[in-house]
Amino acid sequence: MRRAVCPGSFDPVTLGHLDIIGRSAALYDEVLVAVGLNASKQRMFSFSERTDMLREVTSAWSNVSVTSFDGLIVDFCKQNDVQVIVKGLRAISDFDYELQMAQMNHGLQGVETMFMTTNPLYSFLSSSLVKEVATYGGDVSNLVPDVVHQRLLARVREQS
Repeated sequence: MRRAVCPGSFDPVTLGHLDIIGRSAALYDEVLVAVGLNASKQRMFSFSERTDMLREVTSAWSNVSVTSFDGLIVDFCKQNDVQVIVKGLRAISDFDYELQMAQMNHGLQGVETMFMTTNPLYSFLSSSLVKEVATYGGDVSNLVPDVVHQRLLARVREQS
């Protein structure tokens, strides 16, 4: 069985994330969407909120499951018999960083990284940008799934 992992913080999950997850689901027998637990980072959504949203928006793919990881993604891969880390690339600046990570991950555990170019519709899109625009009242409804948009608007209202 060919297993891949799509790791990230998904704070919040965007249509760009879903594009990469869905395309990965078409290529691999099983795709694990692994949400990072890194407690040192300030998040807009809690771990459970992020995983709940991801489970809801990935439910259409029967071979996609949502899980978590804490620590090195290569350790997660080894523990879960995952052969490939799938990373979306928006721009050349992403590649510079992700190449270093891929080489380190291969050196540590022999885990391969597959780079998937982002759909041009989402080439500018990041969770950070979505949160910032939403915080200032901008319309991000075309950048995130509907359920995420509703939760994002509610969170912004709570924080105002």
